[in-house]
Amino acid sequence: MKFPVSDCIIVGAGAAGLFCAGLLSKHCKTVTLLEHNAQPGKKIRISGGGRCNFTNRIVKAQHFISDNPHFAVSALTRYTPDDFINLIKSHNIAYHEKTLGQLFCDGSSQQVIDMLLHECNTEYCDISYGTKVNSVRKSENFTIDTSNGTYQAEHVIIATGGLSIPSLGATNLGYQIARQFGHSIIDTRPALVPLTIDRDTFPCADIAGVSLPVEVSAGNGPLFKESMLFTHKGLSGPAILQISSYLNKQSSMNINLIPTFDEYILNERSSKTEWKTVLGKLLPKRLAEVWTALHGQTDTIGYYGTKRLQSFKNDLQSWSPEISGNEGYTKAEVTAGGVNTKELSSKTMMSNLIDKLYFIGEVVDVTGHLGGYNFQWAWSSAHAAAQSIAEHHG
Repeated sequence: MKFPVSDCIIVGAGAAGLFCAGLLSKHCKTVTLLEHNAQPGKKIRISGGGRCNFTNRIVKAQHFISDNPHFAVSALTRYTPDDFINLIKSHNIAYHEKTLGQLFCDGSSQQVIDMLLHECNTEYCDISYGTKVNSVRKSENFTIDTSNGTYQAEHVIIATGGLSIPSLGATNLGYQIARQFGHSIIDTRPALVPLTIDRDTFPCADIAGVSLPVEVSAGNGPLFKESMLFTHKGLSGPAILQISSYLNKQSSMNINLIPTFDEYILNERSSKTEWKTVLGKLLPKRLAEVWTALHGQTDTIGYYGTKRLQSFKNDLQSWSPEISGNEGYTKAEVTAGGVNTKELSSKTMMSNLIDKLYFIGEVVDVTGHLGGYNFQWAWSSAHAAAQSIAEHHG
């Protein structure tokens, strides 16, 4: 079956694709949205523990990782968190702020999906679910052959996302299309992902479920002050997910387990209290027990001299566990790397190589920190592409 030529085909009905379709339909552009899943926004649905951390109040360039660090600034400046918050308010979706500026729905993520669908004017926008893209080619227009027939459009927007969470339908389709049209791909890797530690180096499984506030850094990357969670396989929690995006084979991770250390501990040498007991006041009890057993710190605190106590303190404030790897795309919240931004317009998200071909959202080499930043990139990049098509390709 061959469908009429539309103004735009969007591949992928995730956050970026849905939002872009809504914006284009408001500009009276005919849009065909192709989605291989049976329903839209699967990743939105599970985000934020089911409450969708849809943006962050404070969004700056330093909250994003890319081989081209300033690429995201243009789109993020022209469609801001306030713009999306106003859209949320206009749909009477109640929301709340958690730590570090993170905004969540009071209800469920489904409210955001419903809002995005409602924004799509059905007079101009058609969504085709369960539709697998087989090929994309370009002559005068773009032609996309799918499991549901052949579609044609003047513009094509790739909003396929990354490789994270394959159980929700993640594929490498976007990268394949990019390469087909001459684009290079910055190496992809799991990001915002739990880390694994061999049991031989530290028995994380023995204290699985224990969490504590930490400060964590890697190489020349930023310092994150958030919570860390021990798991059966290693480490997780916000601080670890954040630093995972910065880790590579060359960099080691440094964790301060006692960021609020009180110096009075070092002045209690005359105390008959066991070091393990003192440490239990600074760390969760189970962690204190494991730590003292591993480091042979079983004597009373009065037994140790100032220099030795200082050494214990330094060990706790600069723990560098031996990371064996991470839990991969299955558990990664996002994919780092992607379509090389040096081959895209930062203002419009259009390819510099192929006229009227666009890439938006996670498929692009722009990766946000944990805390609503990746959703904001989806909204901002989608807005940039939609504005380009509406204003300059009318």
